[in-house]
Amino acid sequence: MTVLITGVAGFVGSALARRLLAAGESVVGVDSLTDYYDPGLKKENLATIPGEGFTFVGQDLNTADLDALLAGVQVVFHEAGQPGVRKSWGEDFATYVDANVLATQRLLEAARRAPDLRRLVYASSSSVYGNAQVYPTSEDDVPSPHSPYGVTKLAAEHLCTLYARNFDVPTVSLRYFTVYGPGQRPDMAFNRFIRAALAGRPIEVYGSGEQIRDFTFVDDVVTANLLAATNPVPPGAVFNVSGGTSISVNEVLDVLSGIAGRRLDVRRTEAVAGDVVRTGGSADRIRRQLGWEPTVDVESGLRAQWRSLGGDA
Repeated sequence: MTVLITGVAGFVGSALARRLLAAGESVVGVDSLTDYYDPGLKKENLATIPGEGFTFVGQDLNTADLDALLAGVQVVFHEAGQPGVRKSWGEDFATYVDANVLATQRLLEAARRAPDLRRLVYASSSSVYGNAQVYPTSEDDVPSPHSPYGVTKLAAEHLCTLYARNFDVPTVSLRYFTVYGPGQRPDMAFNRFIRAALAGRPIEVYGSGEQIRDFTFVDDVVTANLLAATNPVPPGAVFNVSGGTSISVNEVLDVLSGIAGRRLDVRRTEAVAGDVVRTGGSADRIRRQLGWEPTVDVESGLRAQWRSLGGDA
């Protein structure tokens, strides 16, 4: 099988590429290596991807020849996009529209013309729910984004559903709930916390720390992608990918303190506009239809991430 991974130099994209190549698949990876965070870290991710069976294309989805990229491709994993709630306000919003909405629409247009395509798996986000009214939140609950980032992720998800309904493009959208683990983006909380703890620096926490998140280990997210790509599902299907352990940021810090074997220096700053109070997803649908189950609990996942950043755990 030949697969295309967009955003292949990113956290989930590179992990997905490694798993697929280990299984003997051929992988074409595309990434424009944007500077949302240090492109050098993305190049390090690329260096972890075995060369045999892997082709890298350093292009932007908004300008690339997508028909050529999709030639002979059976499955697309669309991981590319502009991440982050904090930067999605103000003038930066245009970047989010370009990277998350326009690029997805252009990819879907090319997917309509791709004769070999069997499945397009889109990396959506729990940010589409905003401050949900019900927990655990199911796919049938009405999305209500609380940030411009969430708006663009939902818009792209809606495009996937529309192309499935109108043109039979075989899309599946996966709503990721806070992905963590080795290789996590440097701006994300666990990465920041662990690096600060290992360096003996203060840990900066936005808000009270009572925010609750449903964290999902990266290996489990990769498995969800593979199941979504290979199981029969109706075009336009949407699934939560939720780790099943809702825990507050303060509780995470307690776990990290235990891993470090000492009290951590925590400093609190202002809450971030667009940051939701809680996330927590129901995995009933993906469990029932795809047989997916989270396998890594938060403490085990944090220990793995701690070790990956040079700590003993």
